[in-house]
This record gives sequence, structure tokens and C-alpha cells, in this order.
Amino acid sequence: MLDVGEDAPEFELPNQRGEPVRRSDFDGQRLVVYFYPRANTDGCTTEACEFDDAKSAFADLDAHIVGISDDPVDDLESFAGEYDLSFDLLSDEYGEVATLYESYGEKRMFGNTFDGVFRNTYVVGPEGRIEEVYEGVSPEGHAEAVLEDLE
Repeated sequence: MLDVGEDAPEFELPNQRGEPVRRSDFDGQRLVVYFYPRANTDGCTTEACEFDDAKSAFADLDAHIVGISDDPVDDLESFAGEYDLSFDLLSDEYGEVATLYESYGEKRMFGNTFDGVFRNTYVVGPEGRIEEVYEGVSPEGHAEAVLEDLE
């Protein structure tokens, strides 16, 4: 995991509409960057919907939200549409940005080993430095915990 106080790595990834989004687009504001394994799975849906439900409370604190997975843009578009998600979901198909944020690597599930995204979250401050780090989070209640820490 990256440490509090470190510079947050710059990135540019396509969102669910195929539009480029950069970390630096949010300079001067807080940015919640949450990594999640797979769109349209139970945990990831819970986490995304809770972040979306709290979006206005985050905005009141001048904080924006982006979710990053290794899903392709088309899957993110479908996921965002199905759950009416109003924040950017970013496609990191090859795990390059997740790797920069130490949120990608070998995973084991159901006896299989594969590379994938770890469920981690970072809060990037207005100056582009890491302010908060959440490793291996549980999806349910995570958005509220981040919001409470920002308040």
C-alpha cells in the first residue's frame, strides 16, 4: 500500500462513457479512489451503490469519487446504467494503474490463482498527496466509513 503523505500516482483511464479521466483533473479537491475487483458482483454492487448514495455528502466536503477495476469500458457502461451510478467508473484493463496504487496482483479464489484488483481505497488530498489508506476493505459500510473520516 502507498503511505499517507506520498504523492498519488498520476493516471489517465477511460470512464464508462469512454472519456479520459485523469487524477490531476481533481487537483485542488479531494478524490476518493476506490479499487474493486469486478462490476456486477454482489460486493462490488453494494460498494458502488453506497458510494453513489453518499455522493452528495462527499460533494459537500469537496470530495469526488472514482471507482477503478480491470473491467472493460463496455462492462462499466452496463454496470453504471443498470444501477444508475452517477460517478466515474474507470477501466484499467491491464491493471497498470492498480499496480501503481499497489492494488493489483495475485489472488486465489475457488482453488484458482489469477491476477486481479484488490479492494483498496485511497483518499487523495487537494495537493495530490495520499491522505487516507484503506486496505482490503469490506464493501458494506465502506463508503460511510470513508465519509466519516473526511468529516
